[in-house]
Amino acid sequence: MRLSSAQGRWVLAAVVAGSGVAALDATVVNVALPAIGEDLGVGVAGLQWTLDGYLLTLAALILIGGSLGDQFGRRRVFTIGVTWFALASLLCGLAPNITVLVLARALQGVGGALLTPGSLAIVQSTFHPDDRGRAIGAWSGLGGLATAIGPFAGGYLIGAVSWRAIFLLNLPLAAAVVLIARRHVPESHDSHASHRVDVGGAVLGALGLAGVTAALIEGPSRGGPLPWVAGVLGVLALVGFLVWEARIEHPMLPLDLFRSRQFSGANLVTFALYAGLSGVFFLLAVVLQSALGYSPLEAGASLLPVTALMLVGSPLAGQLAQKIGPRVPMTVGPAVAAVGILLFRRIDEGATYVGVVLPAVVVFACGLALTVAPLTAAALGAADASRAGVASGVNNAVARVAGLLSVATLPLAAGLSGAVYDDPPALLGGFHRAVAIIATLVATSAVIAWATIRRPPGPPPAETAAPPFHCAVDAPPPLPQQV
Repeated sequence: MRLSSAQGRWVLAAVVAGSGVAALDATVVNVALPAIGEDLGVGVAGLQWTLDGYLLTLAALILIGGSLGDQFGRRRVFTIGVTWFALASLLCGLAPNITVLVLARALQGVGGALLTPGSLAIVQSTFHPDDRGRAIGAWSGLGGLATAIGPFAGGYLIGAVSWRAIFLLNLPLAAAVVLIARRHVPESHDSHASHRVDVGGAVLGALGLAGVTAALIEGPSRGGPLPWVAGVLGVLALVGFLVWEARIEHPMLPLDLFRSRQFSGANLVTFALYAGLSGVFFLLAVVLQSALGYSPLEAGASLLPVTALMLVGSPLAGQLAQKIGPRVPMTVGPAVAAVGILLFRRIDEGATYVGVVLPAVVVFACGLALTVAPLTAAALGAADASRAGVASGVNNAVARVAGLLSVATLPLAAGLSGAVYDDPPALLGGFHRAVAIIATLVATSAVIAWATIRRPPGPPPAETAAPPFHCAVDAPPPLPQQV
């Protein structure tokens, strides 16, 4: 299909709007955390679960979501995911307490696992090779607009209506996406894919991540042996997951993908980078509101330079990576981002936006803009186009697992617990400690990139050329799925 055709534009509209629904939700939930905590009367652990409930099911199932699209039809699985996400959003908006909200967020993650890899896979498999790069560029750029609109619209709704409105906003958007997709998006699938679903792998992965997350979040606050027993069982389940995937005939995580040094290295970089980014976006939104007195709208708008610089810089970084290879941008970019993160340590009571917050945001965003496009080129370029859904799912899953573990671990490592967001000095002290940890993680991703990433031996054929943008723009940039 050609991008210039009417149907091509409708296809692009459907996948952009579909991923935009998840992007809107991801960017706004962080901003809404203080309001959720105050309304439902929960502490840091409750806020962690609000994010990690979603990330848990998303990370555990996104691999099977990509493979389901390849097997049973990318449009079908994409529309099911959008519908599921909308219904779970309705439950989030109506949640009477934190338990129901966390369960509803987990259900949202199931929908996200179906729609997220399907969005990029539809573009990759539908458009003519000559238009594929431009289509993915438009998908990433227009999706970034949703990320930019999210903090404004969500911040306004939180202040003027309620945090519940940010979830209910998804309903009309999802309805429009399903209508467009059913009318205009052609069905596609991998003709070589097996019609067997790796249920065992999905169950072991979900149990493993749930056990480890429960131990990290509940262990410090609850005490007793139960959380740590859950942690041990979680680790055993993750080991069992790897053994299972290595032995079955049709795994949802084909371990042979990691025989590629480029693919393995890029996913290691993704893990370290997105662990840091998820921590930044989780804590910064809380600190700006609880310690500096920002409104939800002001807190969301304060990160707008990240989106603006990503929109301008990512295409340029993609072109640079095509000329000189991804190694240098993937090394320099995280190093610059780490410097920006360290600048967040200057945030203290009375700090001004222009003098303190904005410089850190700009340096941080410049590093991201230089990194994201080459990272995708290195990760997806190492996989065959016929496995676009699985490769996209793997890279998304790595980013989501990194975010999941970061949100679960950072408060513990930085000494943040209870209702610390009501105690600005304690919150700022923990934030400063967390920032040092996050900067180290992001700097580590630069070292990994330099050690593992190499320039491909030659340009790939048009049919298998890697897209110049990151498949996970709904999560940090995605700004961390923001998370």
